[in-house]
Amino acid sequence: MKKGFLTVLAMLAILFSQAQSKSSSGSTYKTALGVKVWDGGGISFKHFVSNKNALEFIGYFWNQGTRITGLYEIHMPISDASGLQWYIGPGAHIGVYNTKYGDGAFIGVDGVLGLDYKFKKAPLNMSLDWQPSFEFGDNRGFVGSWGGLGIRYTF
Repeated sequence: MKKGFLTVLAMLAILFSQAQSKSSSGSTYKTALGVKVWDGGGISFKHFVSNKNALEFIGYFWNQGTRITGLYEIHMPISDASGLQWYIGPGAHIGVYNTKYGDGAFIGVDGVLGLDYKFKKAPLNMSLDWQPSFEFGDNRGFVGSWGGLGIRYTF
């Protein structure tokens, strides 16, 4: 599955390189697609709806389930650090667990706090964030282990 995922990601990067805008080679970007690495891995799609506000959608896949997360992120630049921003925001998720402790679906609310960096001379963006969440249902509650390192192609 990892080989197929990487192949699709490489093909998307090549396809979107033709649609790259001028802003993606500077220190800002409008849209980005890539991976988010955590204990498992995921596909991350991020799109700015204004200069400071972005929507990020993440599909996490790991050996004990799947989780789809949507985040609303408010970005603020860091003085004297071109391309570097911090962000914060709310979100929500749905998913399915498949563990030795039980199977089942879950929903929850999320928060996010992180750093976002756009490389100035390359169509590449990296982020590092923490996504605490609260899951509803049997044996659920606060989960503080989500987030991760995002590496995305910008266009």
